[in-house]
Amino acid sequence: MKKKIVIQIPCLNEESTIGKVIKGLKKSLSNIEIIVYDNSSTDNTIKEAKKHGAKVFLEKKKGKGNVVKRMFSDNLDANIYVMLDGDDTYDTSKIKQTIDTFHTEKYDMLVAKRVHSNPSAYRRGHVIGNQMFSRFVNFIFGNDISDIFSGYRIFSKRFIKTFPQNSKEFEVEAELTIHALEQGFKVGEFECLYKPRPEGSISKLSTFKDGIKILRLILILIKDEKPLLFFSILSIFFMLSSLSVGIPIIKEFYLTGLVERLPSAILAGLFSVISFLSFFCGLILDVMKKIRFENKKMNYLLFKD
Repeated sequence: MKKKIVIQIPCLNEESTIGKVIKGLKKSLSNIEIIVYDNSSTDNTIKEAKKHGAKVFLEKKKGKGNVVKRMFSDNLDANIYVMLDGDDTYDTSKIKQTIDTFHTEKYDMLVAKRVHSNPSAYRRGHVIGNQMFSRFVNFIFGNDISDIFSGYRIFSKRFIKTFPQNSKEFEVEAELTIHALEQGFKVGEFECLYKPRPEGSISKLSTFKDGIKILRLILILIKDEKPLLFFSILSIFFMLSSLSVGIPIIKEFYLTGLVERLPSAILAGLFSVISFLSFFCGLILDVMKKIRFENKKMNYLLFKD
């Protein structure tokens, strides 16, 4: 069966690089549809994209997550979708071989694992943050993806049309990764040279601001996808708090027969009640999660390309 490929490029103020990205893709692949999704650029990104033969769709809602939601919801005639940043940092010279592997091996998602030799390509803070978050996600959800924030990915149509997206900004890559791992889809990585941003191209990623948003999203997804684990940890925390406050009071009562620190005794009791409530909330939500998991899996399996 002939592969129908669409390249989707989320963009914001990439006037200096978008033309190079489009030319590189056309050089490596033929018979592809390239669509630039502009997120209210204030420079000549749209003009440059059209000049080099790409279609341009506009998404006014700010944030990469909103752009990706629009990308995945558009009704396009393709069965392989490539998401690629428009900043010319990802080497796409081997994209044809990668897509052939994706098609032959029937992957649901392939992720570019960024490899860099130039320190200016990948800021040290971003490298450390990526490693920390990736190890955390791998520990909780699985060990198949080592670069969870990569912006260069290949998807099956079935994947993108059954992806229940919630994120609105840069945390969308983490959500894509966690969804694929949690659902047990066939995912993999391929090495990709990560280049420095060309002069005039500015990163929109804020290390600390976006890092906090990503951490928040990961914790929410752990709560949603691993509720028993999440609430068991909370339960243990409150039980230990209850014991640390309550044991001295019990000792005092055993020796004197009096409870002189009544507020502390009430606090210990409240911590104990919260601990039990947290555990049973986890049990109930775990049952609901399994039902939700089965529904998402059925939607995926019933989707016809």
